[in-house]
Amino acid sequence: MSTGFFDGIDPVRFQGAGSGSPLAFRHYDPDEIVMGKRMEEHLRFGVAWWHSFAWEGGDPFGGRTFERPWHPQDNMANARLKADVAFEMFEILNVPFFCWHDVDLRPDMGNFADNLATLNEITDYIGDKMAASRTRCLWGTANMFSHARWMAGAATNPDPEVFAFAAATVKSCLDATHRLGGENYVLWGGREGYETLLNTDMGRELDQMGRFLAMVVDYKHKIGFEGQILVEPKPQEPSKHQYDFDAATCIGFLRKYGLEGEVKLNLEQGHAILAGHSFEHELAVAASEGMLGSIDMNRNDYQSGWDTDQFPNNVPETALAYYQVIRAGGFSKGGTNFDAKLRRQSIDPEDLIAAHVGGMDVCARGFKAAAAMIEDGGLEAALAERYAGWDGAEAKAMLDGDLAAISERVLRENINPAPRSGRQERLENYVNRFV
Repeated sequence: MSTGFFDGIDPVRFQGAGSGSPLAFRHYDPDEIVMGKRMEEHLRFGVAWWHSFAWEGGDPFGGRTFERPWHPQDNMANARLKADVAFEMFEILNVPFFCWHDVDLRPDMGNFADNLATLNEITDYIGDKMAASRTRCLWGTANMFSHARWMAGAATNPDPEVFAFAAATVKSCLDATHRLGGENYVLWGGREGYETLLNTDMGRELDQMGRFLAMVVDYKHKIGFEGQILVEPKPQEPSKHQYDFDAATCIGFLRKYGLEGEVKLNLEQGHAILAGHSFEHELAVAASEGMLGSIDMNRNDYQSGWDTDQFPNNVPETALAYYQVIRAGGFSKGGTNFDAKLRRQSIDPEDLIAAHVGGMDVCARGFKAAAAMIEDGGLEAALAERYAGWDGAEAKAMLDGDLAAISERVLRENINPAPRSGRQERLENYVNRFV
């Protein structure tokens, strides 16, 4: 039976670029073949349970603005109602995936035993819903940043009992993800960092975090979970300094603790901006190391200094991001999760559908532009031309040589290179032909 929350809203269909409907896809046709695959199989869209259903519309200066029938979120009856509404939205949008934190699905009961019982209860309930739905679990994760117990971190906490509570929590969430057939498990260390070095032993905390992640990997293999283990970089917010600052920092951390073959990255556009990077930069860094796992697609307000988590609306930025994804081979088990939330004034159920429709359309336009650039080959040809000198035998041999031999050659051959243009403006003009 319908909950009635989305009454009057029909399933969203592809109607083409000329459609005037606010609740129709103009660019996202899940069955359109792009580069030999259905667009749905390329993009692998996922709805975020936390922003779409658990977030109440608050901000640092004001409380709840959304009045939902599953409020207050402090009992299991409302948790089940929230799940019912979620699957109604999945059907309206025809999305293949969803993602979740444990506290999105069930209320925080204050102790681990009750948290475990309610998580298992709601997991069983969602599993039954999935049996009648095409929507699957892209990934699960644990919220270890909201409750006061996490104020000094989870794996990095100076209190070993908090570490123990975190380990038990992650085990329960990985078990739940496994039961739901999840294709990834994500760890985001929202409080894994410090407010001040005056009370922080950084080396100890990093070692604790490395050991914690190694235990997660070991447990994944113990239970036969075949999904990817992913970590998600984010700088600053909420801690002054977070250990998972950006893609490069996370890759260095994984290599330090011997986890580079076991763990990949879940990258978010908004987090890239907070780190002072572009999203394409973060994707290229991860791809260059073979560690690109999945993405959170959103945007930040460039006039604000925090993570605003808005739905994407910038096609050129999205195209350049998917260009990096395609170059890296596309998603295997990862996907495009909308870690994006409504504005706190957008209080109607229809706003929630419209936001996803717009985000999916923007991603589709960006992806098709990226695919067209790949198929045209202009950027790849320009790249090959720029580095062509390194394909020669002499240049390759130089990398195996030493400074003295190179210096002798420069003197012998009177090498005095002239500057060569990087042709940036021409390449930017090239990209603009597609977006």
